[in-house]
Amino acid sequence: MSTNNRRKFLQQIGGMAAGVAGMSLLGSNAFAAEAPKKLFFDISLAQWSLHKTFFSKELDTLDFPEVAKKKFGISTVEYVNQFFKDKANDKGYLKELLKRSKDNGVKNHLIMIDEEGALGDLDKQKRVQAVENHYKWVDAAKFLGCATVRVNAFGTGEPSAVKQAAADGLSRLGEYAGREGINVIVENHGGLTSDASWLAAVMREVNRKNVGTLPDFGNFCIARAGENFWEGECINEYDRYKGTKELMPFAKGVSAKTFDFDAQGNCVETDYTKMMRIINDSGFRGYMGIEYEGSSLSEEEGIRKTKALLERIGANFS
Repeated sequence: MSTNNRRKFLQQIGGMAAGVAGMSLLGSNAFAAEAPKKLFFDISLAQWSLHKTFFSKELDTLDFPEVAKKKFGISTVEYVNQFFKDKANDKGYLKELLKRSKDNGVKNHLIMIDEEGALGDLDKQKRVQAVENHYKWVDAAKFLGCATVRVNAFGTGEPSAVKQAAADGLSRLGEYAGREGINVIVENHGGLTSDASWLAAVMREVNRKNVGTLPDFGNFCIARAGENFWEGECINEYDRYKGTKELMPFAKGVSAKTFDFDAQGNCVETDYTKMMRIINDSGFRGYMGIEYEGSSLSEEEGIRKTKALLERIGANFS
């Protein structure tokens, strides 16, 4: 999209905000409906929900706080390092991002980190290098006021050996992040990490207060048929409800993944009532991040439907 179109997009957001402000001047009866129930969790917006928009350069990460707040009414955001991967050490950029978030009353909560090496690599030298590659993102998270970084615990080899390697890598990174007051959380994100019993065992091995999990409702595929893991048909999928239940004792966040919705606004692939019960019963009281990844709806509509679903189902448990 051209610079002019990007400017128009942001101007539309400003217009929406002004419209709401104008309505409030009509009188207190303009929004006289009963206030919604306080949910047992807080809602955040994962930048990945707009991955097509960001990859196409229609928006820059600097725009994300304003978009989250003014377009979707969400005041907490989760960044993805892929969209500003060359900015981890750019203090000028990070300072502007922090300013944008503060100007819009938005809390920076999390940075999702990819493509910085395998924390479960069986080769110790490569594993340690991967750990050190993550340091700059821990520092960036600290600068932005985030509480957490999300990492991967990938590794190739016999599961028990990779478990030990991943536990070592996460312990090393957890020690560094702990000194900065930052949590390190692992998502079920394919391969062994999508085997929840394996990932839970890794967490027990690490046994650090600032290292935990990020259960993702839609990422329980352990193996795919194609050579490219992210594109092939899933041939071995872990039960998402069992997996979420096993990961919740270590959870410091939840990724509310959606792809498709039925006519009633329910998620087709995941029973959100069943999932919400598991999460509530675990005692979790943190952030549930909206992560729409479907293609049948626009990214904007998918985010809105996911938010509405979380609010509707969550109210039944509040």
